[in-house]
Amino acid sequence: MMLWYGGHWPFWEVALMWVGMIAFWALLIWAIYALITSATRRPGARAPGDEHGGDPARRILDERLARGEIDTDEYLRLRDVLESGDDRSRAGRGSGR
Repeated sequence: MMLWYGGHWPFWEVALMWVGMIAFWALLIWAIYALITSATRRPGARAPGDEHGGDPARRILDERLARGEIDTDEYLRLRDVLESGDDRSRAGRGSGR
């Protein structure tokens, strides 16, 4: 009869088991959700309200045009420079010697 003595589980073991089970199911549901959303997302699709794919330089250029700080010709010239990736500005290049 000594083998059956103390067969009850302490409270902390039961609580730990419940926390582990809840964490397991939450992780499993999140993983399924992440797989489904990544599988159904279209490549090249942008988030709503994100016109330039997160390019901060282009966004700043658009804001400057909207505020009237630059005219359309300057906007088009700067936009072409940004899109070409050609860095011909002298700003930030040092002495150039």
